[in-house]
Amino acid sequence: MITVALVDDHEIVRRGVADLLESSDDIQVVAEASTLAQGLARIAATRPDVALLDLRLPDGSGIDLCREILSRMPEVRCVILTAYDDDDAVVAAVVAGASGYLLKDVRGPSLVEAVVAVASGKSLLHPAATRRVSERVRSESVDDPRFGSLNIRERQILNLITEGLTNRQIGERLGLKEKTVKNYASNMLRKLGLERRTQAAVYGRDHGQGSTT
Repeated sequence: MITVALVDDHEIVRRGVADLLESSDDIQVVAEASTLAQGLARIAATRPDVALLDLRLPDGSGIDLCREILSRMPEVRCVILTAYDDDDAVVAAVVAGASGYLLKDVRGPSLVEAVVAVASGKSLLHPAATRRVSERVRSESVDDPRFGSLNIRERQILNLITEGLTNRQIGERLGLKEKTVKNYASNMLRKLGLERRTQAAVYGRDHGQGSTT
């Protein structure tokens, strides 16, 4: 059972999303909140697998909440779910460590699939948002020497993270222990100056990773 927390200041939207998610036998909504402070408290109390966060809240932003959640509960997977198609917000969400950024025009079945994917360890961004983030990163990182600093194994790890694989799945693919994969991933993130796998996935897509094994 995948547990989910919803933080959105519009009750009708929140209830609609909750009803949609709970139509799946695999998902249970364990917490709801309408503000950043309330959301942080309820997420801390329930420790859900996934937190769906509205971008704009009465006392802050979903991105601020995402950053705070991950600093205290790094095991929680955060997804920004918003009506606002904003380049700067997408980049900020990635930097904050969000596992996804979805627009509220996403179809119901696709939202359920997204929650399941994120809960399994995959990183997910709206396709249009991914393109714009990649274009922005590309314009800022032409001939980035950081990528050249990665050894072959670290590039393999980056490639598979970009595909959305977890450490365990990467280990199975490459014949490595999960702890070894984690060490390679940590070194790769350090060399790239990144903090989270979501950032690495966006960086990897920009450098043509994720399409080969």
